[in-house]
Amino acid sequence: MACRRRPCAAGVCLAFYRTPVLLKKIFTGLLLLLALLIVAALAAYLVYWRPALAPIDPPAVTAFSPQAVERGRILAGMGNCAACHTAKGGAEYAGGHGLATPFGTIYATNITPDRQTGIGRWSLAAFQRAMREGVGRDGAHLYPVFPYTHFNLVSDADLTALYAYFMTRPPVYAVAPANSVPFPLNLRPLQAGWKLLFFKPTSYQLDPAQGLDWNRGRYLAEGLAHCAACHTPRNALGAELAGSSYLGAAIDHWYAPALTSANTAPLPWTQDELYAFLRTGATALHGVAAGPMSAVVHEGMGASPDSDIRALSVYFAGLAGAEQRKVDADAVIKAGIERSQRVSLVDNDRGASLYVAACASCHSNSDGKPAALRPELSLNSAVSAPDPANLIQVILHGIGKDEAMSGVLMPGFAASLTDNDVAQLAAYLRRSRSHQPAWTNLEAAVARMRSGK
Repeated sequence: MACRRRPCAAGVCLAFYRTPVLLKKIFTGLLLLLALLIVAALAAYLVYWRPALAPIDPPAVTAFSPQAVERGRILAGMGNCAACHTAKGGAEYAGGHGLATPFGTIYATNITPDRQTGIGRWSLAAFQRAMREGVGRDGAHLYPVFPYTHFNLVSDADLTALYAYFMTRPPVYAVAPANSVPFPLNLRPLQAGWKLLFFKPTSYQLDPAQGLDWNRGRYLAEGLAHCAACHTPRNALGAELAGSSYLGAAIDHWYAPALTSANTAPLPWTQDELYAFLRTGATALHGVAAGPMSAVVHEGMGASPDSDIRALSVYFAGLAGAEQRKVDADAVIKAGIERSQRVSLVDNDRGASLYVAACASCHSNSDGKPAALRPELSLNSAVSAPDPANLIQVILHGIGKDEAMSGVLMPGFAASLTDNDVAQLAAYLRRSRSHQPAWTNLEAAVARMRSGK
């Protein structure tokens, strides 16, 4: 077959010679790119390289004052440290709990004062460095699933109290399972590159334009409580999206709602509503804490003083713009309850039928007054959220008496309802109890929640 390209004087196709040249240029370009990446990684590592710190003999329990230990206990609750560092059925703070990430499962470490597998040989300086810089005692970079990006805001005094608390816990020998992060993402030096891109160590600065409660609330929320770690969407590399703090995010098959004015709840989260929710786990105008948030409220912040809970409510009410939202609460409540009473069973509405059979006896507020322990679904945050995860989870698994405030018990329907049933029930509640657009692909979402994958 004759070549259709213009031949040279010797009759040889010029494309024959051009192809190897082109490949050579591509290969050279790729090598240069790889070299640049290696240089960048090396530079990042050198910037964030930290030496190993000398081990110490574990201090005696009596080396710490009871006041410091008690303060550390309360602060550890605010940080909800046990939730990540305690495996199901395992000893408290002995690690082993798996944290699912897009890059694999990362297992929380043992933070009891065990000499071999815990932090028994860590100095205060090593502990503070890990909290503030994400670097272990041995100099290895920690994965950012450990929220040092928030803990770096915690004061010296509070870190010292936390250290006192953890170093006085019973030591437990427990080796965490191996992480399932694949090569090369499991290489610790690469975490230095992540830090170069997304982490700037800083300290908390008071805002003189705000009051003491607001500043205290912000210090707790953005530091030790690390609220944004769950309530902020993340980029492809697992970093919180800049400029998107507290805008809501899917996490561990639940949805952490927006804590700003972007929140879609029918009624604003006022200081009083936020205080009631964070203190008791329930509010008549929004709903009941469930799933991971239940542990935050009941197991974590339960030990916190009222002053700290009120400070958090002041800060988040300001963040949500509660005072600026002019809403006739009485009118919204009345309209919502009236809407809830109009249950449509026409056109063979399977969702409505399921609601009448499984839900109405508890959730019907026919007296016109929403109750904290019998949530009015027209006001419920899970029904109005952009993600159906929370509603699906509660329908499937309910709320156990051991994870909620006293008197709250909702049965789960995973054994009695099919994926299609749950999807239809959720769709019905969405269209009949909210003004938000319909959720899509509900049945597939239910299947994922049921399987936990």
